[in-house]
Amino acid sequence: MAERGRPKGASGEESRALLLEIAAKEFAQHGYHKTKVSSIVKGASLSQPTFYLYFKNKEAVFEELEHLFRLQILDFTKKSRLQPQLESTAIRARIAYNLKELLAFLAKNPDLTRIGFYLSTKADEVKAQIVEQIKDNLDFEVSAGYFRKDLDTQMVAESLMGIIERLTFIQLLPQQKEPEEVANDIVDLLIAGMLNRKNGDQ
Repeated sequence: MAERGRPKGASGEESRALLLEIAAKEFAQHGYHKTKVSSIVKGASLSQPTFYLYFKNKEAVFEELEHLFRLQILDFTKKSRLQPQLESTAIRARIAYNLKELLAFLAKNPDLTRIGFYLSTKADEVKAQIVEQIKDNLDFEVSAGYFRKDLDTQMVAESLMGIIERLTFIQLLPQQKEPEEVANDIVDLLIAGMLNRKNGDQ
């Protein structure tokens, strides 16, 4: 049944949130160009007039999803900075936990992740901002004494972004591994390295 006028209170917010959720699913499954306003409102069981109460057009709802992804992923990245004076025994566990939280966000929001990382024309810009935030975190952590002074933080930030992006695509979104597993794998590689320490350094 079509609504008349702007829904009030919680119902209005719920309608808007539902439109965003269905729009994310449609864009993620069908791409931007094949997604239509009519398919979004059908999936949400709402009317087209209701859609236009909240969004000017298809582009507007897509841009809001892009913006939502950017805000949330940068917030998780910012919060992942290690705080000063951590016990040395806690550093590895804290890095793994922070990384797991970020990966869990990506895994729990697969449609938004596909839009933000892979479909959006602004994806490269968002990834560059993530890299910048990771580098800022690393610079702070180097000054706090957690990592060696000669660490190339730009290279590490770029590498970590590449690892996160690729493993999200091949392991998280297809649900091959849980966020905690992926986080631990990344930390094992970056912190423990690749050499077989049992045989000693060559």
